Amino acid sequence: MSIQVSRTHLLSTLKKLYPVSLAESWDNVGLLVDTPIPDTTPLKILLTIDLTSSVANEALTGGFNFIVAYHPFIFSGIKKISPRSNPQHDSLVKLITGGVSVYSPHTVIDSIKGGVNDWLVEGLVSSDMNQVKSSKVINEVEEGVGCGRLVTLKESVKVSDLIPRIKSHLQVDNLLVSNGSLPKQVTTIAVCAGSGASVFKGVDADLYYTGELSHHEILFLKEQGKAVICANHSNTERGYLKRVKEDLERQGFSGVVEISQTDKDPLQFV
Repeated sequence: MSIQVSRTHLLSTLKKLYPVSLAESWDNVGLLVDTPIPDTTPLKILLTIDLTSSVANEALTGGFNFIVAYHPFIFSGIKKISPRSNPQHDSLVKLITGGVSVYSPHTVIDSIKGGVNDWLVEGLVSSDMNQVKSSKVINEVEEGVGCGRLVTLKESVKVSDLIPRIKSHLQVDNLLVSNGSLPKQVTTIAVCAGSGASVFKGVDADLYYTGELSHHEILFLKEQGKAVICANHSNTERGYLKRVKEDLERQGFSGVVEISQTDKDPLQFV
């Protein structure tokens, strides 16, 4: 049943679903733009990975007054606001004057049980978790919670067999795969949404699956005989917005939550 969605109720729900205490120490999560929305004003919520100028315009023209943006678009300290020279500052001013608040959960959603990293693991095995012998958190902060996953399969599988599963799960047409990886049989898979370099340090796996790694990081792993799959940073995260929508709808916010239509990874295969 749909309910009156107030600002107070929404903030309470977001903090319950995605506890800010689980965020990485370097991250900037929580309510980043707090416009004076009265609790009597019904909310219309837009979900996005990146809060770009196109997403900001989508929110303003679509009548949204609350954005849940996975990545924090305010990250480092702002000493001055320069909307004429900085597109992000321009969006910030437009959102504030338009009465749109912004909340970011970022690494909290990465870390929680059933979060983005667990969702990526589901895609590897086509949601048949019976194929998984074990799935451990790489940087565990409490039981089952933390960034990255190290998956051990019951039986080895060819990288070439994983490709269509990943494409289908992420809803992408192309992946970056290290040269020579396709015929390789793998049993252990290191998984990290977004950029996996820091999470993968010291982790031994047959396959490293993430959004992006640098040229030298990929080359180092390849020279060790490891397989690498990169999907582009936000492509490993965007599909999870459906889960966020479902989470909110289960709390009774049915009919007031939409996923951005203009949010896309900045890099496209052509």
